[in-house]
Amino acid sequence: RDSPQVVWLGGWGPGTGVGIPLAADPLAAGLACVTAALTLAALAFSWRYFAEIQAIFHALMLLFLAAMCAFVYTGDLFDAFVFFELMSVVAFALTGYRSEEPSTVHGALNFGIVQSIGAYLTLTGIALVYGRTGELGLATAGKSLAAGTGAHADALATAAFVLICTGYLVKAAAVPFHFWLADAHAVAPTPVCVLFSGIMIELGVYGIARTYWAVFADLVPLRAIAVLGAAAAVLGAVMCVLQHHIKRLLAYSTISHSGLLLLGVAAGTPEALAGTAYYLAGHAAVKGALFLAAGALLNRHQSVDTRDLHGRGRGMPVTGATFLIGALCLAGVPPSGLFAGHSVTEHAALKIGWWWFMPLSVAAAALTAGAVLRVWLVVFRGTPAGGDTAPAPSGAPAGGQSGQEDPETPVKLRSIPWIMLAPAAVLLAAGLLAGLMPGGPIADAAHVFADRGAYAGLVLDGHVTHPHAPPAAPWTPSGLGAAAAALLL
Repeated sequence: RDSPQVVWLGGWGPGTGVGIPLAADPLAAGLACVTAALTLAALAFSWRYFAEIQAIFHALMLLFLAAMCAFVYTGDLFDAFVFFELMSVVAFALTGYRSEEPSTVHGALNFGIVQSIGAYLTLTGIALVYGRTGELGLATAGKSLAAGTGAHADALATAAFVLICTGYLVKAAAVPFHFWLADAHAVAPTPVCVLFSGIMIELGVYGIARTYWAVFADLVPLRAIAVLGAAAAVLGAVMCVLQHHIKRLLAYSTISHSGLLLLGVAAGTPEALAGTAYYLAGHAAVKGALFLAAGALLNRHQSVDTRDLHGRGRGMPVTGATFLIGALCLAGVPPSGLFAGHSVTEHAALKIGWWWFMPLSVAAAALTAGAVLRVWLVVFRGTPAGGDTAPAPSGAPAGGQSGQEDPETPVKLRSIPWIMLAPAAVLLAAGLLAGLMPGGPIADAAHVFADRGAYAGLVLDGHVTHPHAPPAAPWTPSGLGAAAAALLL
């Protein structure tokens, strides 16, 4: 926290015009740690999940980790695009890991095409920034734009920001760029889904936040990001409730939570960013645990359709507890990271006049948590819930919304081993306790992240800023009331 680090690749330092910095400020370092923890959990789970695993899987997972961490740390627009593309290529390969199945090929192609279009738009925006400033570094381009455009950006700078963010919005699965997500999650191996929903989506949000505050802060409005975030929060929550396929259900809940993360960024204040940091940490851990629990169900019963699984999860108490506690965390039960994120962001939103943020976040939390709670009731308690007890249509394609799932593992385990249960339990405990992280360091880190001058000083001059921001305070009456309302709903 007290010693951010900057490394210039190849020894080309600031002022050379070709230097590429990797900057580890507090929020970036924390996000990289979350990425590494989720990757470790996914690899540990896959140790017994895949009876015969090829070395290519481990290589792809580690390359995926490297690309994500490099994307978090890079201080260069073009290299952010390079690592963004490396991340997308590896994710495409992991999505189509079971390439012998037609549905897998369909989901992977959908993912690859949409991601490629977003990448081309991002590269176009980077070209506009380079044409205007002659710089590709985040810090140097930000200083040049601020000096050249004054208090407000012109049309070219605004267009550059929109184009760059479009690619990141595709990665964040924001409406209307969300169509690839559910298909990719339905066909990707379950350990891969942990990284997709747990961190890759959040990196799209991080890319927008880093680009805005390091380059375009106070030069372009964030209203459009707020509109897209609100649309994603509502649409994802509604679609989540309508799903019977558990992996698709969790994927749509990720769209909804990604929308809430985007709203935290679009609020444009350090306090809202601190709330977003809490929310991201809690969501990453909880969603990773829920996908691992879905993988345990798929291995045991060869299905993740709630209509097929009605009452068949009674002999899996740990997996059932994961779904129950995960649902409560998604609703914002204290002291989870999602509770802290909701509370801090709501307080910041009210300060800027966003009275509608609280009911929106409560509704999204209640719907997504209710959908996961319904899975627990139907699968692990045998409770009738709407149409979930009706038999799934026969002949449904693999990876679709219903019917038997093609197995991801050649051998069905008689009992779920501890190496598959422990990662979910550890992640769930982390998500449940994330709200207890001290608010002072998180608020300080958010203020450093949102200060363009502080970032430029760190990268270009090695100057470390030590702000004394008011600590983020999640335990407020309004925050507790919102959590209670979401849990009750």
